[in-house]
Amino acid sequence: MSIEELDGVLLASAGVLLASILAVRLSVRAGFPSLLVYLGLGVLLGESVIGIQFDDPEVAHALGFAALMLILAEGGLTTKWAEIRPAMGVGLLLATVGVTASVALVAVPVHYLLGLEWQLAVLLGAATSATDAAAVFSVLRGVPLRASVRGTLESESGLNDAPVILLVSLVSTDAINDHAPLVLAAIIIGELVGGGIIGYLVGRAGGWVMARAALPSAGLYPLAVLAFAVLAYAGAAALHASGFVAVYLAALVLGNAELPHRTATRSFAEGVGWLAQIGLFVMLGLLAWPGRFEWWHAYVGLVAGAILTFVVRPLTVSLCASWFRVPWREQAFIGWAGLRGAVPIVLTTIPLAEDVPKAEDLFDIVFVLVVIFTLVQGPTLPWVARRLEVTEEGEARDVDIEAAPLERVSADLLEIRVPPRSRLHGVEVGELRLPVGASVSLIVRAGEPFVPGVSTRLERGDALLVVTPRAMRSATERRLRAVSRRGRLAGWYEPRQR
Repeated sequence: MSIEELDGVLLASAGVLLASILAVRLSVRAGFPSLLVYLGLGVLLGESVIGIQFDDPEVAHALGFAALMLILAEGGLTTKWAEIRPAMGVGLLLATVGVTASVALVAVPVHYLLGLEWQLAVLLGAATSATDAAAVFSVLRGVPLRASVRGTLESESGLNDAPVILLVSLVSTDAINDHAPLVLAAIIIGELVGGGIIGYLVGRAGGWVMARAALPSAGLYPLAVLAFAVLAYAGAAALHASGFVAVYLAALVLGNAELPHRTATRSFAEGVGWLAQIGLFVMLGLLAWPGRFEWWHAYVGLVAGAILTFVVRPLTVSLCASWFRVPWREQAFIGWAGLRGAVPIVLTTIPLAEDVPKAEDLFDIVFVLVVIFTLVQGPTLPWVARRLEVTEEGEARDVDIEAAPLERVSADLLEIRVPPRSRLHGVEVGELRLPVGASVSLIVRAGEPFVPGVSTRLERGDALLVVTPRAMRSATERRLRAVSRRGRLAGWYEPRQR
């Protein structure tokens, strides 16, 4: 590639990126996932319209997996463990048992009713069984869901990619016929468990290193954290374990560790995740060719999507969630919120790369299914959430805490912003009862900084700078969060932490 060609590529890429970023706002207002806009941009740029030619399934497969890795890393880094922990059991069951049942319940009717060959039917069931967090939450950003519902959807979408990717790979390479069912199950479970162990260990090691590293620039911390997440993926893949489980768990551990510049790290991860989503969807749009679509692709996609959306998804959610006594309203919403986004389309690039017979037909069917049912489900999710009463009114009461290390004095500087509904409002500084050695050193109110006294009352929108000894940092954060949620009397009868 010459410099002139590179300049042209950069010009086109910057234009597409800016158009995609602006499209986020429009898609949120319209109430449908931005992935449809990105897919549309890809189709518009493709060979059938503007004329950019892209038909290499192996490159699409590799780039798609790289993008999914970054999306899962962003999901783990920005997920609060406290929110998904109560729902982790339901999410894990949906990501394993639910996915397995979904594959069978889609493949059988698709084979017998629509006449697809068994390999293609199983691949269709497997590819469409995974939910997509990026698609779901691009619609639900403005809807304050209950923590249990949000936690279930986040944990399921973070964990269900790995088993589905393994299954599609085994079916595409015909390796599924080379092993007995029990041996095959042992291989899949071994890869998932191995990936989980590697991800957890890398996450803990990364958190330990980052908490003690005094890097010369704040901008290096987000890069280092993302590098640990990628290390977990690559390390697991090198050891023949599931890299997708590893990267998600490593990012989840890192995102919930006491890291310096944690808020900046999460913001950086969100930016990288958006970039990966935009690039992935535009690429998949380029790979689609409208002139190749036939009427029966739409017919199969509609029938398979209807079976999946209205029968299989609600049934599998009910079977899995009933074990944990999830209320029926939450079950109904989780069943309807199982959006299929980029993941199913990416999964169809695996049989394309493996030259599976009729793999192009599978790609076109899944592409149509994703577009149609995203348009059907996406705009209705906020309305369904309100009708089923699975929302929480108002804004979160929890506080966002950003930390920066003060190495020379073995202390940390915490920046706390008081959200609108926080019960920190009206609390005097002296009533915070912070651990010994911690103190509120500065308050910024309406852009004006001042040093507070013991009787200074906090107000909504205040930014507090709290200096705390490193050994007391966790206790200080716990105390601030407790007061923010329950008010000045939180823990009144508990002994003060020293």
